[in-house]
Amino acid sequence: MDEQANIGLVQQCYDAFMKGDIQRLLGYMTPDIAWDIPETEGATFSGRRQGVDAVADFFRDLGQSQTPLQFQPDDYICQGDRVVACGHYSWRVNATGEEFGSNWLHLFTIRSGKVCGFHEFVDNHSSVAAYQGQHAGAMQSTGAQTDATRSSIH
Repeated sequence: MDEQANIGLVQQCYDAFMKGDIQRLLGYMTPDIAWDIPETEGATFSGRRQGVDAVADFFRDLGQSQTPLQFQPDDYICQGDRVVACGHYSWRVNATGEEFGSNWLHLFTIRSGKVCGFHEFVDNHSSVAAYQGQHAGAMQSTGAQTDATRSSIH
């Protein structure tokens, strides 16, 4: 695939995620995908997972643990088989009711037109605080929206 096609694949992944179509999202992945999210104490979805079934479990655990408030990919950079997406998000931790937000980088590795690797780079200080039931205090610095203007993710 060329670089524009690789960016298009990543954009399709985000589109499926934001529409809540996890089965479509999983269809964009290789069976042996390596999925890596920074460890966050109390977040059952964090850590490394291997294989599309484990990634399906990730999305199930994520949905049980957090409610999305905002998710916005902003920019894409591609070189060869790697795509970096830059963006920001905000979430509410279901167990504590605390909200947190952060800027992020997602590194996708593409093989034969499918995602075979995903790695999230994020400062997870605010998510750790939110999982511990402490006010995260990072919402305003991430560009997160107020309750009145927050977009929904289905």
